[in-house]
Amino acid sequence: MTGDLVAGVDVATAAVRVQVHDPSGALLAQASRALPAPVRSAGGRSEQDARAWWPAARDCLAECTAVLGARSGRITALAISATSGTVVAVDGRGEPVGPALMYDDRRARVTWLAEHLPAGAERICHTPEVIARALVGHPVATDSSHALKSGYDPVAGEWAAESPAELLPRVVRPTAVLGQVSREAAAVTGLPVGCEVRAGMTDGCAGQLATGAVDPGRFVTVLGTTLVLKGVSEKLVHDPAGVVYSHLHPEGRWLPGGAANIGGAALSDVDPEELPELDAAALARGPASVLNYPLRGRGERFPFAAPDAEAFLIGTPQDRVDEHRSRLEGIAFCERLALERLATLGAVAEGPVRTAGGGARSAAWCRIRASVLDRPVLRVRGAGTALGAALLAATGSIHPDLSRAAAEMVPPGDLVEPDPAEVTCLDDAHHRFAAELRARDWL
Repeated sequence: MTGDLVAGVDVATAAVRVQVHDPSGALLAQASRALPAPVRSAGGRSEQDARAWWPAARDCLAECTAVLGARSGRITALAISATSGTVVAVDGRGEPVGPALMYDDRRARVTWLAEHLPAGAERICHTPEVIARALVGHPVATDSSHALKSGYDPVAGEWAAESPAELLPRVVRPTAVLGQVSREAAAVTGLPVGCEVRAGMTDGCAGQLATGAVDPGRFVTVLGTTLVLKGVSEKLVHDPAGVVYSHLHPEGRWLPGGAANIGGAALSDVDPEELPELDAAALARGPASVLNYPLRGRGERFPFAAPDAEAFLIGTPQDRVDEHRSRLEGIAFCERLALERLATLGAVAEGPVRTAGGGARSAAWCRIRASVLDRPVLRVRGAGTALGAALLAATGSIHPDLSRAAAEMVPPGDLVEPDPAEVTCLDDAHHRFAAELRARDWL
């Protein structure tokens, strides 16, 4: 079968999204379907009805192929990305038996499932395997990215000794071919029979790839509810504190980084419609008169581990704009600390820091961040998990490697330069901010 299109499937917490792209990255079709909200209960349990995953993905694929019409027959490959560490028990047909344990479930998910297997359960799967099996008609491997938080050791290339390996799938690298779309799946999705189903990566990793951060020295910050910073290094990064962890790059490199508790949640008390005006006013105001660590809740995990960390404000803001500016700076200071920590471990960022997520939509905030980092920030529009999954599908099918796929398919982005008039002042503030963290024994 010949073809020149690829599809990316993103199974997020709230919805499934599918995008179809051509070799240049042009978006030709997209669809989404809502998923049932996770049920969160006392004791840190977080569960979702996994039976909704395949119907949602099936319907999204069918909608996309209907839009493409005859051209849908040229879809040569797809890959699936989902939340990290979400698992579910399945029966001999690959059907979910019982609810999925979500990524934020506080139980030792795989071990707990192994000890409490529902009647009829034969295996434990991650989200992508459930959908991939429905597409190809037989059990499939998992990828090293989705398996990482389930106990897979990417260095040794095996499940950890304490993992119930007999219940878990074999593990392959992202982009590996898992199988081909069956006639039965083709009939309900509109995909061509024989379309390759390739191994994906977790949503965080796929989002990183979608910004073009695929080669050594490239780093990206995803600013959503939390701040996630990831990069690419040739060698595995060893962090004695366990703050930085690394996924395995599809081509043998490493993706070091971490996820903070600080992030856009610090602005959750601001009306979203008011944010653009407030951001613009904060940019025009200049550096804040106060130091602000606007952490929501208690505890931090990246760029430092401090279970007792909590918000602090040093000084009294002049007004609401000054306070807002101090929040934006505080998050940017944490972003800089994350880059500095990775650099001390041997993973050094080169060139602009790419950025995606809700926070990247604010040009004013990106300008403040660039000035704090004293390096350009590259805003990549359209970057997201579905595009990242499409890049993985394209690697080896329509492009020879991931670097070429990213070069051809990732949007060029908008470069935001630092403000030379603010760099020195913000550098001083950053050092005072770090000193406050050290004084509290957090850093």
